[in-house]
Amino acid sequence: MSHSALAPALDFAPQLLLKAQGVKVVFFDVDGVLTDGGLYFTQEGEVIKRFNTLDGHGVKMLQKVGITPVVITGRDSAPLRLRLKNLGIEHARFGTEDKKPAAEEFLQTLGLDWSQAAAMGDDWPDLPVMRRAAIACAPVNAHAEALAAAHYVTQRAGGQGAAREFCDLLLVASGRYASLLESYA
Repeated sequence: MSHSALAPALDFAPQLLLKAQGVKVVFFDVDGVLTDGGLYFTQEGEVIKRFNTLDGHGVKMLQKVGITPVVITGRDSAPLRLRLKNLGIEHARFGTEDKKPAAEEFLQTLGLDWSQAAAMGDDWPDLPVMRRAAIACAPVNAHAEALAAAHYVTQRAGGQGAAREFCDLLLVASGRYASLLESYA
């Protein structure tokens, strides 16, 4: 494989990259962002969730460049907690519809402010965080209000690699995307 084969294939608008520079924390919703938003129930009533490995790898790469992923979600489940543990996500708030206070607590804990925050959501409960973050993202299949609040709308749907698109944008803006890609030569 030649060196040129590893040139980044991604191209983001300069104004998006400027908004994303300096991001140190990313707030992710779960249902509709890290999953397809469907709620699957077993006969016993247990909730099953489907996660995308592209999204998981993107989250891991954020951590490699010093960007902290934080999950704030209205639901709680054992599969979700297991997935976050497997991804090494240490900061999460479960079972909260009021996401702004949770985000502000995480910012305080991490010694950061809204100008260093990114957010990805798909519905009304995510709007207070999306509207305050330096850059906000919504999956293409998000609710109209989330799409309107987003600086960037992904090409992929929630749970189908949308979070990875946003991770890639943040990695390019950090200046580390090409060197990470090169490590896979």
